[in-house]
Amino acid sequence: MPDLIAVGRAEPAPVAVPLAARGNHQDWLVSWHPPADRPVGRAHGASGVCLDGTDLVLVSHEGEHFGLPGGRQEGDETDLETLCREMREEACVRVTEARLLGHTRSECVAGRELGVVLVRSFWRAEVLLDPWEPRFEVPHRRVVPSAAAGDEVWDVADGSARIIARVLREAGLTRCGRSPGR
Repeated sequence: MPDLIAVGRAEPAPVAVPLAARGNHQDWLVSWHPPADRPVGRAHGASGVCLDGTDLVLVSHEGEHFGLPGGRQEGDETDLETLCREMREEACVRVTEARLLGHTRSECVAGRELGVVLVRSFWRAEVLLDPWEPRFEVPHRRVVPSAAAGDEVWDVADGSARIIARVLREAGLTRCGRSPGR
């Protein structure tokens, strides 16, 4: 497994530039695309930068490494419907407002899904916290000051970290005490 790094130390991904990433024992090229430029590919769900006032809501499968909640579409859901449902299921929050930040395009270049292209939407979601009652696959939630987002959100040491750094910047969050874009 690759070493883990704090996203706050990663440079944000540039627009439409494929970056190497590894996931599920496969190699991927992942790129960032603005809201108006949704890339072609199979819909692969929605993820959200969930803010309860000035606090960021994060989730974890194992209780050590936290990230943004998100998941895949069910049936003919829109990206926004997926976002709202997944935030409720994974983070026990209710979305009150949402703004599309952009999309990622992930192309499998080595592994069992060779040639598959997946597209995921990323959102900034204003939310209301509900009591923490995990009933789905995510057993851990953490609520942290949004100014600490870059220090709290972890990902693998590859292009994925740069994508998350870009998502946080697009959401207007600071990284490691610096203002976005610095």
